[in-house]
Amino acid sequence: MKHFVAMICVSMGIFVLPMMTGTGFAENLPSVTILATGGTIAGAGDSQVGSAYKSGAVTVDILLQAVPEVNKIAQIKGEQISNIGSQEMNNKIWLKLAKRINELLASDECDGVVITHGTDTMEETAYFLNLTVRSKKPVVLVGAMRSSTSMSADGPMNLYNAVSLAASQEAVGKGVMVAMNEKISGARDVTKTNTTDVATFGSPNFGSLGRVFYGKIRFYRESSRKHTFQSEFKTDALEDLPRVDIVYGYANNTRAMVDAVVTAGAKGVVHAGVGNGNPYPETMEGLADARGKGVQVIRSTRVPSGRVTLDAEVDDAKYGFVVSDSLNPQKSRILLMLALTKTSDPKEIQRMFFEY
Repeated sequence: MKHFVAMICVSMGIFVLPMMTGTGFAENLPSVTILATGGTIAGAGDSQVGSAYKSGAVTVDILLQAVPEVNKIAQIKGEQISNIGSQEMNNKIWLKLAKRINELLASDECDGVVITHGTDTMEETAYFLNLTVRSKKPVVLVGAMRSSTSMSADGPMNLYNAVSLAASQEAVGKGVMVAMNEKISGARDVTKTNTTDVATFGSPNFGSLGRVFYGKIRFYRESSRKHTFQSEFKTDALEDLPRVDIVYGYANNTRAMVDAVVTAGAKGVVHAGVGNGNPYPETMEGLADARGKGVQVIRSTRVPSGRVTLDAEVDDAKYGFVVSDSLNPQKSRILLMLALTKTSDPKEIQRMFFEY
């Protein structure tokens, strides 16, 4: 008979769930650490069939008690990093995560990391970690679209698949991944595409990396862009990140929002333009003036797929603008924040957007 032993260290926010068999501990299983941040996967509500719930109401030890099968595929440790809805995600938690993951993965005692996370900003956290984790070992983000108390909650199977992926040698060197609804998605390309559907995550430009079905993993492609162990970005000495704001483009726009964020102290502006990243004429004037003040400007697009191309309808060389290539606005913001910790040269920043 199998017995599961749980040791919960409340004061440290750390717990261990080792698996025992008739012959003792399963020392040969890979070791996976789960870092919990909150989100819908840890949410709870009063009704199984209602959409109202509180994010982050359930702690990581309770989450894992609902999926004891993970102990058959890995030795599990867990830590509570935060307990928030991911709409509350911020630079401080990102830096805390990156530093902790790098610390864990530098040890021979950790083979992979799973991060439980809300879906609202999961793609942003995934991409930030894709640029700042300095290891080939698997890092997998996972969440849920239905809270833990919902009928047919999707969190338990998602978590089982995520642990399977983080424990797999096949996932080594693939960069940070998102495991949701049986898809394996790369951090750079994945985005949330639907407000409520359990199949919300997709990669509109290039598709998913593979599938994970009841823990069985198949990869079909991998990203050609630099990530994780190839990255030039370091967070060791960072306490915060430069301010970068996103300004949305639309018909009959003004320059008011550009001027406002520059006045507020933004070091960079990402313009989510129309079409191929195009700004309204008055907005264009504001962006040009911002660039003249030393503020970095990225031309991205509100269009959900495709690339923003250099020197198309906008003379980027003339203004010193940078194009986002196929990064969406929210990920362009992340790359620019990290780029600004290293350089203010738009040519160097453009190189980074083409390489990452």
